[in-house]
Amino acid sequence: MTVYIVQEMRGRDLSDAVTFGDIEVLIPASEQASFSTQPLIKQLTRKLSKFTDDDYLLLSGDPVIIGLAASIASRHNMGRYKMLKWDRLDNKYYPLEANFNE
Repeated sequence: MTVYIVQEMRGRDLSDAVTFGDIEVLIPASEQASFSTQPLIKQLTRKLSKFTDDDYLLLSGDPVIIGLAASIASRHNMGRYKMLKWDRLDNKYYPLEANFNE
């Protein structure tokens, strides 16, 4: 199981996310979507090529990059992906699922 952090979050405590799998950052904090999304699409496609039902997206960072990552993860996993939602009252992540086939 892998938790794919869409974009690096400097200074954020991710200890609760580790309970859902190994952490892998997709895009560094210093990058952003600019005039062309193609370089990001290629990079995300390569990094998410093995995304499965066992994996999670932690949706953080640039909203454009989040949208691209969710689309690509869904495409690689037959219209499904899981994500982690931060609950600031409980100070923990909760898993959510998206299934575009239902």
